[in-house]
Amino acid sequence: MILYLKNLLKRRLLIVVLLAITISLAFITNFALRDLRKDSHLLSTASAASVIIEKSINQNINSFTFPLPIGIKIPSINVNSKIEQVGLTKNGAMGAPAGPKEIGWFSLGIRPGEIGSSVMDGHSGWKNNISAVFDDLYKIKIGDKIYVTDNKGITKIFVVKVIKRFDPKADATSVFTSNDGKAHLNLITCTGLWNKILKSHSQRLVVFTDLETK
Repeated sequence: MILYLKNLLKRRLLIVVLLAITISLAFITNFALRDLRKDSHLLSTASAASVIIEKSINQNINSFTFPLPIGIKIPSINVNSKIEQVGLTKNGAMGAPAGPKEIGWFSLGIRPGEIGSSVMDGHSGWKNNISAVFDDLYKIKIGDKIYVTDNKGITKIFVVKVIKRFDPKADATSVFTSNDGKAHLNLITCTGLWNKILKSHSQRLVVFTDLETK
C-alpha cells in the first residue's frame, strides 16, 4: 500500500509541474499575441490562438476550484462527521485525521463523485475508550447509503457494494484505483487485534461503494 501511494504522489507532482509550465507558457504567449494583434494581417490568427489559450487557462484554473467534500453521513451506523484533507505520512502511507471524530479524505487522489476511486479513512478503537467515527463501520451492510456533501452544498449518494478486510501490507491498488469508468468512494478503518509493539491493528476494513445514479 505504501509503495503504491508513493508512486501515486510522484504522478500527481508530475501533473502539477506540467500544469504550471503550461499555464506559464500560456500567459507568456498571450502577452506576445497582444503585440501581434497590432498587425492587421495577423489579427485573425492571433485572435484564434488567444481564444484557445484563454480556454486552456480557464480549464486549468477551474481544475483547482472544483467542489471539495466537507461532510459525510452514514445513517445506518449513525455517522455524521466533518471531512478534513489528508495526504501521505513520512512513511508513504495514507494520512489519518487528527482526531477521533473526523474523517480524512485522501486529497492527492480522486474527489468524491469523479470517475475513479475516492478514498476516505477514519479511526476506530480510540484510546481511553473514547468513541471514534468508524467504531461501527464493521456493522455496515451491502446496500447501505453514504451521503457526501461538498462546500457548494451538493450532496452525492454512494451505495455500499463490497466489504473486505486487508493485511496492512497488502496490495492496495484495488482500493485507490478502478478502471470500470464509474465513480467510487472507498472507506478505510483499522480492525482486528491491537499490536502493542507496532501500535497498530492487524487488519484494515475497507468498504467499497458506487455513486448512485438515477
